[in-house]
Amino acid sequence: MTKKSLIAAIVILCFVLSACAKAASPEESRSYDNYAASGVSEEMGMPEAPAAAFDSASTKADYSATGAAAPIKQMIIKNADLTVAVDDPGASMNDINEMASGMGGHIVTSYIYKAYTNSGLEVPEATITVRVPADKLDQALEQIKNMSGDASKYTINESISGEDVTQQYTDLGSRLRNLEEADAKLSELYDMAEKTEDALAVYNQKIIITEQIEVIKGQMQYYEQSAAMSAISVRLVAKETIAPVTIAGWEPKGVARDAVQSLINFGKGLVEFLIWLIILVLPIIIVIGAPIFFFVRWLIKRGKRKEAARQQALRDAMASQKPPEMK
Repeated sequence: MTKKSLIAAIVILCFVLSACAKAASPEESRSYDNYAASGVSEEMGMPEAPAAAFDSASTKADYSATGAAAPIKQMIIKNADLTVAVDDPGASMNDINEMASGMGGHIVTSYIYKAYTNSGLEVPEATITVRVPADKLDQALEQIKNMSGDASKYTINESISGEDVTQQYTDLGSRLRNLEEADAKLSELYDMAEKTEDALAVYNQKIIITEQIEVIKGQMQYYEQSAAMSAISVRLVAKETIAPVTIAGWEPKGVARDAVQSLINFGKGLVEFLIWLIILVLPIIIVIGAPIFFFVRWLIKRGKRKEAARQQALRDAMASQKPPEMK
């Protein structure tokens, strides 16, 4: 194989790649990077996507002899956000972890911290994110809401989002096939190269193609795993934080309840202000303001004494009909 024919083959192959295998979009790269970063922090690791939930082979476009694309399976990424009031957020967080594990899922992140009720009572609050098989998402949400004891009363917020990524996944599959075909052609050219510089040029191209193939495979795996395993983000608050205001056994409703709560909050703020004023502000005023006050008062009295002395001297001079002495 001559050097000219080898260079011409590489140039033609590069033109084919630039037309058929464009670089990944920023959105896909960010999604894959976020997935890879979160996968490192997951406590139980990312399991393989269940075959029943998603069949990657069935989603790849299968072209017939006529060139028409066969129907592909739709791929939708479904996630949910939930806020529930429970008796013990810490215990409920552990229950959600066990529930996800029992369904074949895993925990992604969990965090528990302190919160306060309207009356100033310290209570725990927790957030947890788990992944469960997509076909068990509704079942998992129902179990989490039932942990409150009364789903209709203590489910504060619930939202489910879905994203259709069928087109993106299909495009990635097409680009992957083109890159793999290009890689195979480069392998043939590499075997046919007779000179070291020719083999090195082909090898450098193969490295670039291999990197693109790995990136696309990672993006496709991200879509597969995300479609197979739905993420549920749950915020667990204590029931005390949403308990209504009670006054001597009476529970005001609606506007009256809000007005009473606002009045209580205003009273708390006023008392806190007075405490700060007495403990912090007054000592500062006494230490700094008292010397300044007495100094200014001394200056005023001194000025009054001088003015009184001048007036007295003027009166004495007028009485003796002598001009006053000038100082």
